[in-house]
Amino acid sequence: MLEVFTETEISMNGWLVAITGSFLLGVAKGGIKGFGAIITTMIALVFGSKASTGIIMPLLIVGDIFAVIYYNRHAQWAYLWKLMPWMMAGVLVGVWYGKDLPEEEFKRGMALLILSSVVLMWFLDRAKTYRVPDNRLFAAIMGGISGFATMVGNLAGPFSELYFLAIRMPKEMFIGTAAWLFFITNIFKLPFHIWTWKTINLHSVTIDLVLLPALLLGLWVGIALVKVVRQSQFRHIIMFLTALGAIFIFFRS
Repeated sequence: MLEVFTETEISMNGWLVAITGSFLLGVAKGGIKGFGAIITTMIALVFGSKASTGIIMPLLIVGDIFAVIYYNRHAQWAYLWKLMPWMMAGVLVGVWYGKDLPEEEFKRGMALLILSSVVLMWFLDRAKTYRVPDNRLFAAIMGGISGFATMVGNLAGPFSELYFLAIRMPKEMFIGTAAWLFFITNIFKLPFHIWTWKTINLHSVTIDLVLLPALLLGLWVGIALVKVVRQSQFRHIIMFLTALGAIFIFFRS
């Protein structure tokens, strides 16, 4: 497995970036959400945008499995079923139309949309008078965008997390519901990455095995951090990291 370091054209600095990204992915799957946009960009910078979608997919699923096992009791299936059909539809649209999208324009557009959503939520939070958008239309919009964004650029996290924040879901329910949402969606995406886009192969899985220890360490750190973060802090952390990730994507695209 160590041959992967010499058989690829990735520098040691590149590997350090990838390992750091895998660690942050573990932290996110452990419960400290908001790193998604940053992680996606870090992995893409090292391995290239298309290849990175296949490399990150098995790592996402491993993280999802741990998150589902640990946070399962907190999952809220009523909210899950509101999002899931629309996410699946968005994934299918992404499979057939996302492959030919201009990558830079797509990522910058997503970054602006994410950042605008965070700013809007911040203003609404300060007003403290807005009605929580717990309806099917809002779920359909956020679910569809999440599904399309996750297939094309593994960017479902920011949109689905903003949905859970908007309906003011408590942190344990947030993490447990998101764990199942991402697990089911990523399993649904897996065959398309293997047989349609062909981004998952023996070489990409070998890279995943190198990055796996950092992911597992990040999971442990994420679970530990969730235990000490209060609900109000959790909400602000997610919003801050999501906005930071959007800015990161915009300027690195």
